[in-house]
Amino acid sequence: MSSHHIVRDDQEPALIIANGQSCDAELLGQLLEWSPLILVLDSAIERVLPLGIKVDVVLGDFDRGFVPNQLTSQHPIEIVYAPDQNKTDLEKAFDYLIERKIPAVNVIWATGRRADHSISNMTNIVRYRNHLKIVILDDHSKIFLLPRRFEKWYTKNTIISLIPVGSVDGITTQNLVYPLQNDNLIMGYKTGSSNAVADDGIVRIIHESGDLLMMECVD
Repeated sequence: MSSHHIVRDDQEPALIIANGQSCDAELLGQLLEWSPLILVLDSAIERVLPLGIKVDVVLGDFDRGFVPNQLTSQHPIEIVYAPDQNKTDLEKAFDYLIERKIPAVNVIWATGRRADHSISNMTNIVRYRNHLKIVILDDHSKIFLLPRRFEKWYTKNTIISLIPVGSVDGITTQNLVYPLQNDNLIMGYKTGSSNAVADDGIVRIIHESGDLLMMECVD
């Protein structure tokens, strides 16, 4: 594992390492190489340090007894104490990036392990629609919030799930095996899980209102 990242400006997304299930070392290495800033939640720092990663920021409420002085080998490093109990540490990390005017972030170790944390992490990104471009990645999924109009080239049979956060109306798709035509999805009642790309080419997805998560999945 490389201990240093290459890019040192804000042209590429920052990287947040949360405290869920670890991802594959290859995925972690790819993200580290091109991330201008590495932010680790304090709950995960003791898992991160043995990996030899150069960390830029550690953020959290430090309520687990971890002593920031243990990070002397990481200097220079910024320690951000964020005690607000009305937000998760991941949300506080998003707020920190917005304050620094960083426009985009990849998030790893945010799924798996505790189900409540996974659900919160995936659904809470909708409130940052207008402030921060967020992508959550793990070994099987790439999760992000769709804009009202979305198009991207995919290979045939790529698994795509459309998951509404609340209710989403006026959904129309092109080049999916199970197309939607001015349809609606409602969390807990009707979702677009385990759809797939029909043919190599552009997939288009339009929705008129609501918050719609895209999940690009690999079995």
